[in-house]
Amino acid sequence: MLRAAQQLEALVAQPKVVIIGAGIVGTSLADEITARGWTDVTVLDRGPLFATGGSTSHAPGLVFQTNPSKTMSEFARYTATKFGSLEHPGGWCFNPVGGLEVATTPQRLTELHRKSGWAQSWGIDGRLLDAAECATLHPLLDADRILGGFHTPADGLAKSLRAAEAQANRAIARGAQFRPHQDVLEVLNAGGRVTGVRTADGVVDADVVVCAAGFWGAQLGKTVGLTIPLVPMAHQYVKTGQVAELVGRNSDIAEAGLPILRHQDQDLYYREHGDRIGIGYYGHKPMPVDMATLLTDTASEQMPSMLPFTDDDFAPAWRESLHLLPTLGDSKIEEGFNGIFSFTPDGMSIMGEHRDLSGFWVAEAVWVTHSAGVAKAMAEWIIEGAPRTDVHECDLYRFEKPALSADFILETSSQAFVEVYDIVHPHQFREKLRGLRTSPFYTREQELGAFFFEGGCWERPAWYESNAPLLQQLRDRGTHIPERDPWSAKFYSPISIAESVWTREHVAMYDMTPLTRYEVAGPGALDLLQRLTTNNLDKSVGSVTYTLMLDETGGIRSDLTVARLSPTSFQVGANGPLDFDWITRQLPDDGSVTLRDITGGTCCVGVWGPEARELVQPLCADDISHQGLKYFRSLQTYLGAIPVTMMRVSYVGELGWEIYTTAEHGAALWDLLWQAGRDHGVIAAGRIAFNSLRIEKGYRSWGADMTAEHTPKAAGVDFAVRPAKGEFIGKAALESADEPRTMLRSIVFDDPSAIVLGKEPVLIDGARVGYVTSAAYSATIGRCIAYAWLPADIEPGDGVNVEYLGTTRTAVVHTEPVVDPDMTRIRR
Repeated sequence: MLRAAQQLEALVAQPKVVIIGAGIVGTSLADEITARGWTDVTVLDRGPLFATGGSTSHAPGLVFQTNPSKTMSEFARYTATKFGSLEHPGGWCFNPVGGLEVATTPQRLTELHRKSGWAQSWGIDGRLLDAAECATLHPLLDADRILGGFHTPADGLAKSLRAAEAQANRAIARGAQFRPHQDVLEVLNAGGRVTGVRTADGVVDADVVVCAAGFWGAQLGKTVGLTIPLVPMAHQYVKTGQVAELVGRNSDIAEAGLPILRHQDQDLYYREHGDRIGIGYYGHKPMPVDMATLLTDTASEQMPSMLPFTDDDFAPAWRESLHLLPTLGDSKIEEGFNGIFSFTPDGMSIMGEHRDLSGFWVAEAVWVTHSAGVAKAMAEWIIEGAPRTDVHECDLYRFEKPALSADFILETSSQAFVEVYDIVHPHQFREKLRGLRTSPFYTREQELGAFFFEGGCWERPAWYESNAPLLQQLRDRGTHIPERDPWSAKFYSPISIAESVWTREHVAMYDMTPLTRYEVAGPGALDLLQRLTTNNLDKSVGSVTYTLMLDETGGIRSDLTVARLSPTSFQVGANGPLDFDWITRQLPDDGSVTLRDITGGTCCVGVWGPEARELVQPLCADDISHQGLKYFRSLQTYLGAIPVTMMRVSYVGELGWEIYTTAEHGAALWDLLWQAGRDHGVIAAGRIAFNSLRIEKGYRSWGADMTAEHTPKAAGVDFAVRPAKGEFIGKAALESADEPRTMLRSIVFDDPSAIVLGKEPVLIDGARVGYVTSAAYSATIGRCIAYAWLPADIEPGDGVNVEYLGTTRTAVVHTEPVVDPDMTRIRR
């Protein structure tokens, strides 16, 4: 991507940028781009400046920084900091009144402990309070109604229109132009690259066009053949009449002094408007907006983003508000509207460049809370070639194909609205639109009582009820099975412990079909893969290589397993659609390489455990002994009459293979292995056991343990980097990189019953030093093992503390891998 940015700069001394949308995102982006030296920027909006009629015009301006996503928290932190520095003749752009979330149920109080942990992990100042402390901070609260709260003093209110105008003025001072009443009718292009946009007033030339049109963005995307998966959704907001306790408390200038209040048990939030209270409500049914009739529907309203208020939908919110803030009983609702905001299938923003129309960028589904942070990352991405914050959770191309259907987008975005303030477990998956992708083994898995997780629209067995007797056997022989707290026990079964033990002691079959697989083929395939990856792939046919894909900054875009099946054909085990997008963008123009996603047409069974060879060898005429099929080698052969590709790799750290075949043979392959395994007591094992075993072996999970923010050395995977092989993307950055200040480490907990789930803060002597990425209970050592990002000077043997739901768990930094460091279990 950096190469593309450099080529663009070489093509034009001063790239022309058109930003569509002068809301908070467009104005923030104009400021960020011009601050970096690209000053030929034109911002177009269909409405007036700066109350354009979009979501920014009516946004309540809440900026809460704490989020389960590190990326979104970083965006919000930057937004709060930047807005706090803006100047506007009308007054403040950001008022740091703080934020207060209150709990009225034990479940919500537990959730606030989790939020406190996220805040510590991401370096955000926050404190848990009892009910009396909450009432002191916010005197309108009825302390008897709440159990406690979480206070974040650096959160606050953004004056959205002022912040937009202030940033626009800074951009204008650098040379940017803002043009109101400019409806973009067409995005112009030539040779697969944008050349400008057409409005009713004529053509505006451009080398870069950014779609920051808010809830109009999905429609604009369609005009350039792009699906932008967002749904405009109405959200209720009201203002009360005068509240006696607030009279004289706030000056007209200050407007608010009490912390923003969130009552998430009832889907409500509150902020001051002088001596009145504004109330936002997410508890009503989802109200998707029909963009085809929007202008007609809102003809009598102030602006297109404000639909008529529906009183009946708000009635429950008013009743609950009177309970929490009894003083509102002397007031009433004086005005209200249903304001339109953008919602996405996973609740995250949408960022990135159109793959098939170079120079067309998207910055959509961005709320005021994250606006400046998103704009900063977008400016870095457009100008420098890569954002400095990891944005894979927001990437335009993160969605699988079923997730781009109109039905999926509407259903899941509506669910995202419902869940805005819900307590959502990290292992909780949607109930609707399930079964979209199933492996050929699905029926057999159901027969074995599989409990399914969902990921990438695939049904993935988490554990199997058929293995319950194995759990009882463990208990009978005295194996410690830790009791879990109610939160960590959700979407979990201790049966997974039995499955991991059985894998280590006998043999198990794992459904690995959902692993993403690509075929990269053609006379230029090797050269392409050599340029894209860090390890040397110029090896003999049958080789399997673990390697990394980096961006131009040396950050880890992904990790891959590449098998060379012929001189010109490779099977690439990848992490998901973002890898397909990246490789596609790098394909040579001469047609010498083809890229195919073969995941759905193939399937895979992982057969692992000390008895794996005894199970599989009788089915195969070829020699699959340790010498016959060495570690990290592949073989195209037959099991019985079924053509398979066997790869001797093991993400669980045991002897065995990933066995691939085409989907048509999948059911027969499962049955063949299952029948042959009866004499060895073979079981089917699920994702929880799989995750436990991979953490024992020190194997990283991209997206959780390492991202583009991390270099290979910092993540402990620099063994997969071979600088001597020649040039590859990111090599120059690695050669000039400073020593990492943080390192990914394994930590082992002292208490056999201590459990964490990930994203918890790590402390030394009471000071936060890092955070947990992923964790699992290890039956092999009888302790929970976790990965954590820690300062580089922390060494194995050092003690750390991990905060989990208000309790402190002690742990020790451990050498890696924790289990079988000599790799004897795999190489036998």
